Formats: sequence, C-alpha cells, structure tokens
Amino acid sequence: MDFQNRAGGKTGGGGVASFSDANADRRERLRQLALETIDLNKDPYFMRNHLGGYECKLCLTLHTNEGSYLAHTQGKKHQQNLARRAAKDASDQPYFPIPQHQKVETKKFVKIGRPGYKVTKERDPNTGQQALLFQIDYPEITPGVVPRHRVMSAYEQKVQQPDKAWQYLLFAAEPYETIAFKIPSREADKSEDKFWSYWNRETRQYFMQFAFRADNQGSQMGGSGMVLAPPQRPMFFNY
Repeated sequence: MDFQNRAGGKTGGGGVASFSDANADRRERLRQLALETIDLNKDPYFMRNHLGGYECKLCLTLHTNEGSYLAHTQGKKHQQNLARRAAKDASDQPYFPIPQHQKVETKKFVKIGRPGYKVTKERDPNTGQQALLFQIDYPEITPGVVPRHRVMSAYEQKVQQPDKAWQYLLFAAEPYETIAFKIPSREADKSEDKFWSYWNRETRQYFMQFAFRADNQGSQMGGSGMVLAPPQRPMFFNY
C-alpha cells in the first residue's frame, strides 16, 4: 500500500493511513489470496443473481464482485455459519448401529451324572513306546450324539494350579458330565496305529488310545520306565 502521497507524508516515507484505508487494504489482500487458492466453481454457496451481482447462499449477503465475495468467505460471519452448518449436517445423519457378532448359544441340557471309565497302561513290545487306553461307558447317551475328546493345557483349565509338566484329556457326551484325566505333558505319536478313537454304538462304549513318542521317555517316568498313572478318580469340568 502506497503511503507516500498522503497529507503530511514525505516523498519516500510512509504517511499515516486511516482506519478505513487500512481496512480496505486488508480486504484487498484477502481477496487476492482467495483468488489464488479458492475455485468459485466448486463453492456450493456462491451464486450469481439476475442483476449481475453475487450472493452467499449461506449467509444471505450480496456482493458486487467476486473479490468482495471471496473477502466475505474469509470473514468471521461466514466461518461461524460454516461451523453451524457442519454441526447440523452431522446431527442430521442417520444413526447406523454397529453390527454385533452373532453369539453362539451354549447348549443347555440336564446332566445325569458321570460316565463309567477304565484306563489301561500299555507298552509297544517293538518300539517300547508307552500308551494309554481309555474306555468310557455312556449307556444313557442322547440318541445321535457321538462322544468327543480333546487335550487341554494346564494353563487353560481353572480347577487346579497350572503345572507345565501336566496336561488334561477331556471326554464329553450328552447328557453326562465332562470328565478329564491328568496325563504327562509329553508329545503324542499321532500315527494311525498309535493314535485312534472308536465309538461302539451297540455297547455304547467310547475307546481312545494314544502313545507317547519314543524320544526322551525317561524324563517324566522317575527312572522306573513306567508312565505316570492317571488319578484313580478323574477330574470333572462343567461347561
């Protein structure tokens, strides 16, 4: 802004600008900046009227030229109205609840007690592998139900203090309680002739046999060469 030709000013020096002159200069600088950074064709609130002027549809103001409109968009009134419109649009958006994952309902049934069982210790005469044979009796099993088993780590169960030297073999069938046997935490030989299960539908007896791997057999046998026997009474888990 040139101040040198103002009253009281010297050539080459800055004169005293009035408040209105400084305000006009500020608006001009804002207009020039807005012309460089804002594309009016993309402004949803910019509108040309039939009189050749310009309007702000958001603030309902009239402007004689594009520069005046651009200076208005940088002002306090326009910025406040933009914030109000954004808040209103956010509140008017429909609420979409977060979809919930489908929950698997726990199957409930009346338990009639604990099944009978028999545990036999075995040893393969050829390889010397030690094995356990489980026989679980389910005389009143629900029709169509096949008994199932799984191995549980010591840290997964909540009945006893966790001990990494042991693991638990569980058997379950409706309507009986789930029972578990505490066995050494050793790797099992999962070959077909060493690891198998069989459900006899006629006698309603479930058989399951597995053998421990032959390597490092003496680590949990106390030097006697015999597998640690399962407890006389199995543990019971409620699910």
